[in-house]
Formats: sequence, C-alpha cells, structure tokens
Amino acid sequence: MTALDLSSPVAVVGTGTMGQGIAQVALVAGHPVRLYDTVPGRAQEAAAAIGARLDRLVEKDRLTAADRDAARARLLPAENLADLADCALVAEAVLERLDVKQELLRELEGIVGADCLLVTNTSSLSVTAIGAALGDPGRFVGLHFFNPAPLLPLVEVVSGHATDVTMATRAYETARAWGKTPVACADTPGFIVNRIARPFYAEAFAVYEAQGADPATIDAILRESGGFRMGAFELTDLIGQDVNESVTHSVWQSFFQDVRFTPSLAQRRLVESGRFGRKTGQGWYDYREGAEPSEPHTAERAQQPAYVVVEGDLGPAAELLALVREAGIPVREEEEDHGTRLVLPSGGQLALADGQTSVEFRDVVYFDLALDYRRATRIALSASQDTTSQTLTEAIGLFQALGKDVSVIGDVPGMIVARTVARIVDLAHDAVAKGVATEEDIDTAMRLGVNYPLGPFEWSRKLGRNWAYALLDDLHLREPSGRYAPSLALYRHAYASDKREGSTS
Repeated sequence: MTALDLSSPVAVVGTGTMGQGIAQVALVAGHPVRLYDTVPGRAQEAAAAIGARLDRLVEKDRLTAADRDAARARLLPAENLADLADCALVAEAVLERLDVKQELLRELEGIVGADCLLVTNTSSLSVTAIGAALGDPGRFVGLHFFNPAPLLPLVEVVSGHATDVTMATRAYETARAWGKTPVACADTPGFIVNRIARPFYAEAFAVYEAQGADPATIDAILRESGGFRMGAFELTDLIGQDVNESVTHSVWQSFFQDVRFTPSLAQRRLVESGRFGRKTGQGWYDYREGAEPSEPHTAERAQQPAYVVVEGDLGPAAELLALVREAGIPVREEEEDHGTRLVLPSGGQLALADGQTSVEFRDVVYFDLALDYRRATRIALSASQDTTSQTLTEAIGLFQALGKDVSVIGDVPGMIVARTVARIVDLAHDAVAKGVATEEDIDTAMRLGVNYPLGPFEWSRKLGRNWAYALLDDLHLREPSGRYAPSLALYRHAYASDKREGSTS
C-alpha cells in the first residue's frame, strides 16, 4: 500500500509542541491540514504559530514565499471534531493519559470514514492498549515523531497487537513521503529508542552514585572518548529531569520492574528537589546567572614511560600501538596470550576495561573504551588503592604523550564508556531476538533518534562478536543483581562466533 495522496486531508488533534510540529510536517509535504483542540481559540493560535515558523523558513531560504503562501492556504483550524470527517489520517497528540486518548479515538471513529488511518504520537503508552478502545483497531498505528518534529528525521512506526499490516505500511510510506526516515517497531515499552537508550543514562548515574566520578567528568568522557554528542548529565538537563525520569520509570514499570531498567535514586532526588535542568536553572549543573561552570577532572602533566611491553592482543584497543610508536615511545611485543594489556617500566599493567576491578590484581590501571583512539581527546583511567603511584603516573604520562587529556576515576568495573556501550549492544540484540525491530532499523533509530556515533550493531561488529558478552559476564559476577546479566540473545551471538572460529573456550 502506498503513501497517502497529497490531496488527502490530514488532521492533528492536540496543538501543543508536538501537535504543531506534526501538522507542520504534513503541511510542508503538501497536504491540506486541519487543527483541532478542545480549548477554544487554541487551534487558531497554533495555526498562527505554524505560519510564523513558515515565515522563518522563508527568511532562511529553506522555503519559497510561494510555497509558504500555498501552505498557509491549506492550513485550517477546526471548530469541532465533525470538521475532520473527510480526513484520510487523523493524528492525536493530546495528554499522555490512556483514558483521554481512548475517549478521543472512540469519538473520532464514529466521525471519520472507514478507511481513515488513526494515529497516535504517544511516547510512553502502549499502542495496543490505546487501540483497544476502537471497534476496528486494525487501522490504528503509532507514529512516534521526535521533538522538534519538523527538524528531526526519525519516526518510529509502531504496530499494536491488532494493527493491520497494510495500515502500518501505509503509515510507514506516508512518513517517508513526508521526508522522514521511518523505522518499523513492534509495540514494546519505550519502542526502539527509549528502550535501548536507557543504559546511556543509567550507567552514568550508577558511576556517579558509586562515587566513581562527578557529572562533569563522566560527561566529558562520554563525549571525548565515547564519541557521544552530549554526556548523560547535560543531556538529561536539556531534556528535563522530570521528563527523562518519567520515561525511565514508565519503561521500568512496563517491563514489570525488570532490574535492567531500574531508575536512578540520585535522579529521583533531583526531581523531588525541583531541579529539572535548564528549564528551572538547576539540574545536575547550575545554569543560574553567575554560576561557575563545572569542569571535568583532568590529571596534571606526568612523565611519559621510557617504553611499553605489549603482551597478547589488545583487541578493540589495538590502534593504540601505532599511536604509541608515533609518539616516539618504544614498543616491545611478546607472544603471550594474557589478554588486552600493556606492561609499564614499573612492572605495573595497563589493561582495557573488561568488567573487572583494579583491586583484584596487583598494580593494574584500567583504561576506558574509545570510539576511535586516534581521534579521542580524553581517556579515562581507573585505579585502586593497591595501584602504585608510579604505575598510575606512567599510565597518565603515556596517554598524555598521545595528546589526550586524562581523567582518573574510581575503581569502577567496566568504567564508563565500556559498560555503557556493552549494555546498549546487549539490549539491541535482545530486542531483535524478541521481534521488536530489525538490526538495520535499530541502528538507524539510535543514530537519528539520539545521535549515537554508531548504531549498536555497528558498534558490536567493530568491537568483536563476544566483547560485550565477556564484559557484561564479568560485571554480572561482581554485581549479581541481574542488571548486568547478558541476555540469551547476546550469549547465542558470542557462542556462535566461538563455534565458527573453532574455539572451545
């Protein structure tokens, strides 16, 4: 089934930020658009606001004046729901309450034609549950736009339990015709993005709660080593702590309080204090006038080591050897399979984060995962009270010689980037195994929906098929709550790799 014809009227019920955004997308694509809101005068105000945004697009040469005028002529406020009777698609963007949405849709079903596509933009409620109020839930589908809808390309096309595949296809193709990038998704808590993104926030908060590092340092490591656009603390301050915590709590409850999605107590306290982030002037950071900016912990300059010895395969950190040589530091290689480690002149070891702690070994410093060690501008190191000061100094000096800022954090197993990426990869594999979405759609959704530098499956291939499983298995042994237990899907993925490579380990 193809996309809706551009001559077909589209309606949006609910004229808040998301409603206006969806209306603008359909309008600019070429549809006649009708706006309805239960509050008198609100639809007219929304139409004026959309018109003003079209004016700004003309000023920025993103829309011609003629196209703007034509779009304005196609935009009509509706005085009542009966005015939407001939619409081919009606999207609701009203209050995120199941009873409110169900009541609205029941009323709409009695007004619109039998072939009208009914759509919800819900981000937290079950599409199946909302559609259960309809006599014909087969024509009901979720189109989850991301805010701001006119700018962000991703749309999650969510099929409820009763959604007819032809209607889901029509919604998918219509979103594509509107210039969006649609991804198909089953009706699961959080859909794709809000389900798989939970560890990005959760692991940063967990490191903070464990006194591993402060927010500014964690954010800097996620950005400058992990390649993420923003750190978890600054991003949730931008989103709003109340909004982010509400989504986390909703996903957790919807998964019957699955420990993998457990909300953060530290974030709960922040919300209880009314510190919602930028919109209130305080969140994890202080945005009030005159407030001192928070700076990440950065180690003082240290002497670089005279040489390093490589034992075994450095795996995802193999590119470090070229950087060390380019810095003029001699590298000695030994044919010993001791895992991913370097030996420093002091005799201490430098190892890639693997889910173990520094205190378990004599004189070891762990370094965190980087998206690209050549381009990374900061590296995190982790040491315990048993790590000698000389070994830590040499480790700091080594990475500084490579042109990196160095942040020393507490003895945190899996550190920051490594544990975050491993958990994202695990949830992605689990989602595919449970029929939530395809690998390709998940990678697309995470790149476009939350600006990840790589999709989870791209990251998985880059790091090696059993890397995430091994790290999470180590973490699970040290914190056997179930939070870090690798999924069966990830286990199968790692095991299949071993079988194909002829390994019996």
